[in-house]
Amino acid sequence: MSAPMTPIEFRRYLHAHAELSFHEHGTQRFIMEQLQKAGIECRPIAKTGVLARICGDRGRTVVLRADIDALPIHEEVDVAWKSQNEGVMHACGHDLHAAVLYGVLLRLKDASFDGQIYGLFQPAEEVAPGGAVEVLKELDATGELGANVVFIGEHVEPEMATGTLGFRAGTYMASSDEIRATVRGRGGHAALRAALTDTVSAASQLVLLLTAMTATAEDGGRVVSIGKLEAAGATNIIPDSVYMEGTMRVFNEAERGELKNKILAEAAANDRQYGTTTEVVFTEGYPCVVNDEALTQRAIALARKMDIAYTEPLPLRMTSDDFGYYTQRYPSLYYRLGVGPNVGALHTSTFNPNEDAIAVAVDYMTRLASDTLQTTK
Repeated sequence: MSAPMTPIEFRRYLHAHAELSFHEHGTQRFIMEQLQKAGIECRPIAKTGVLARICGDRGRTVVLRADIDALPIHEEVDVAWKSQNEGVMHACGHDLHAAVLYGVLLRLKDASFDGQIYGLFQPAEEVAPGGAVEVLKELDATGELGANVVFIGEHVEPEMATGTLGFRAGTYMASSDEIRATVRGRGGHAALRAALTDTVSAASQLVLLLTAMTATAEDGGRVVSIGKLEAAGATNIIPDSVYMEGTMRVFNEAERGELKNKILAEAAANDRQYGTTTEVVFTEGYPCVVNDEALTQRAIALARKMDIAYTEPLPLRMTSDDFGYYTQRYPSLYYRLGVGPNVGALHTSTFNPNEDAIAVAVDYMTRLASDTLQTTK
């Protein structure tokens, strides 16, 4: 029997065969084949994900999570393992996350420890409501995790030096929800404005009102942004309706509901001014990522013990991740892994993380998982 793939080989295969959210069928098959070849128990989960398990004595449980989906981006990095799926690319490092988890499972499969370790290769982090929702539904149905559970995950960071780590206790990443609004009125010939309702002006004003709600972290931290605006009129035609889409993000779950009410109030006030009728629909996205204080402090202590450079505290991030669902339910830790610099930005066609980070990440997560089993009560 040939030796198992190395984590770098594993990562390069995933990168070359990138697949979109909930379409990770080939990715799922590959991961299961490699785990089974290594003698690691695994099964499908959440449609296109994989759940591996290494079992010691039942009791404490650590779930190590790596996302596996790619993005609809055409890759411009000229490497031998460039994506073979046109228009689909691992531009957010999920291939590297999965490779690190694979390497950790290889290390732990023959180890002796109390408790159980799950390796969760989670699909569909990039699309709301996120693969984490499906994962939790299945795990709730089976009840296999038990009551003493910790979730741990990592994410690459090109703005940090290769092989360094980053931590932040408490709230770390924002929630995210999608906004869709339709402004309706009486359209018609632009020369006859007195008989019309100017839906374009009303929608334009609403965009300004909504985006003015954005605030810096010092003022509480929130974003309301409109990225799509469709007014299907013409040079001399005011349309009957204007459509817009955007996002809202906050660092506090209570403020999340309050901000939705403020958006509805602004839309209603704008309608009174322009004589329009606006329908606003919110699509719920991810909750805030909130790191457990004790887990974070132990993780920092371990980095120090292993002599791994780290940053603490990391700044708040207005980006979001469906790992937030796990942090709502269980003590959890989500930390950063440096893969830079000069490797391109996340979610761009030129992102090319430094693979030297993988060895450090495998060493660290292996120790972190083992230590967490010993210290979780």
